[in-house]
Amino acid sequence: MNEMIRGTAAGVPFLARPPERATSTTPLVLGWHMMDPPRSEAAMAAAVPMAAVPAWRVYLGLPEHGERAPAGGQQEITRRAAEDYVLKLIDPVVSAASGEFPVVLHALRSRLETDGPLGLFGGSAGGAVALQVLTEQDVDVTAAALVNPVAQLEKVADGASKWFGTPYPWTAQSRAAAARLDFVARAGELAKRHPDLALLLVRGDRDEPEFREPLGALARALDAELVDVPGMEHSLAAEIDATRVDAAFSDWFRRHLIPPLL
Repeated sequence: MNEMIRGTAAGVPFLARPPERATSTTPLVLGWHMMDPPRSEAAMAAAVPMAAVPAWRVYLGLPEHGERAPAGGQQEITRRAAEDYVLKLIDPVVSAASGEFPVVLHALRSRLETDGPLGLFGGSAGGAVALQVLTEQDVDVTAAALVNPVAQLEKVADGASKWFGTPYPWTAQSRAAAARLDFVARAGELAKRHPDLALLLVRGDRDEPEFREPLGALARALDAELVDVPGMEHSLAAEIDATRVDAAFSDWFRRHLIPPLL
């Protein structure tokens, strides 16, 4: 069992990296890619393979990306972001991915034949998906590792003005969406649902402040482990950055998810 499995689970594209030896109790590590590089399940699997983790590592495709990309691909996604960053990009993608998670998890456990402990990972918008799942769903998660996640959407949307040249036009609807994706404000909900969660937060020390500062606040609120990666920006486009994130994630899951006998 050394080749990746490609398929769909409840309609969601995935890539799965198998462990050398799989049993019915093999841990399952599951997560989502970024909207910046790596911006597909295949790219995330290449960037963060976690080869040292004796678990199923499953990479899910985000809605509106990869096989589910809209007509026009990345150009259309960029157009939507410029038109309404919150209501036409981040909120619908993150909330749709979070909403489809329970049936996807059930389908993957059945297909991979494992009831082992669960770990979640993600980057940027994919990290926000993991945070929304942890905040709103009662799924049993043992450990999670996130890199440069969207921890406070309002700050990220305001920061987007430098990308699009105009301030984000807040409305009651977009503020409500941003409040749902304010995981610093909702940290108490997450902690109540998952009091024993082992949470690793990784941020690049050259990432934008609208990502870095909320992540620091979230780490303090949840007593999570926070790691700063020197020289890393928001994406994992540079091989050295992907390698360092892969090492951090791998070490975290080996320590907090893998039973000692493995």
